[in-house]
Amino acid sequence: MTQTTSNPLRLDNLKPRGAAIESSNRSQTSAEPSTPANVPIKMETNNLQLFYGKKQALKGINTRLASNAITALIGPSGCGKSTFLRCLNRMNDLVEGVRIEGEVTLMGENIYAKGVDVVALRQHIGMVFQKPNPFPMSIYDNITYGPRLNGIKKKSELDEIVETGLKGSALWEEVKDDLKKSALALSGGQQQRLCIARALATKPEVLLMDEPCSALDPISTLKIEELMRELKQQFTIIIVTHNMQQAARCSDATGFFLLGDLVEMDASSQIFTDPKDKRTEDYITGRFG
Repeated sequence: MTQTTSNPLRLDNLKPRGAAIESSNRSQTSAEPSTPANVPIKMETNNLQLFYGKKQALKGINTRLASNAITALIGPSGCGKSTFLRCLNRMNDLVEGVRIEGEVTLMGENIYAKGVDVVALRQHIGMVFQKPNPFPMSIYDNITYGPRLNGIKKKSELDEIVETGLKGSALWEEVKDDLKKSALALSGGQQQRLCIARALATKPEVLLMDEPCSALDPISTLKIEELMRELKQQFTIIIVTHNMQQAARCSDATGFFLLGDLVEMDASSQIFTDPKDKRTEDYITGRFG
């Protein structure tokens, strides 16, 4: 397995006491996507397959997701990109009838291995959804909700987490005098940035974003895009988007999904100028989708 940092997160710290972690055998059913050899890898998938009952939604997905980079996932509706994204922090575990095969690793450790504490795992792999979903409580309480669940009670520590999170999501200057205000009173763009701040409060390794700008106006969308570019200095970001211009503007790498297959993944400059697969070219040039 690839180790990506001198101080890697060990998932055996995320399991219940006494539980064993087992790593499945790596399969070689398909070629891995093109990734430069010198790029550190944060997450990998190996022959990842997902079934809704008898229907197969993901077909042997092999990916290598780079550290401190933005990877965009594109493709027509229903092609599997959001399903794949939710596999990366085991959100699909909550869906009845789902069966998952293969392997997903975070810094070399299989997150689907036996004994992994899924709640603890999601502290390391945060997620921002398509529609802003702030809790019906104050701005301050939204951001401190996760840290409090993790046992942080000291007000000075919580205050620091709130300020750091809001600055990290470029929201601090807009709300610093109204932290007790209901989060539901914020604009849509502000609510989405608050949700990003809430995800950052647990200090994740990876931030997943499922069409985070689809419900926002163009100005708010640009703010989120600028924010993503800043956040990649500290985090690994994986975003699902239907907006190919956004993928081209913001991402370092792009993967094209079609009918449950990862057709192609490469540097975004390559995907949007000279894709290797004709299906990718047909999609990005608007011939279908």
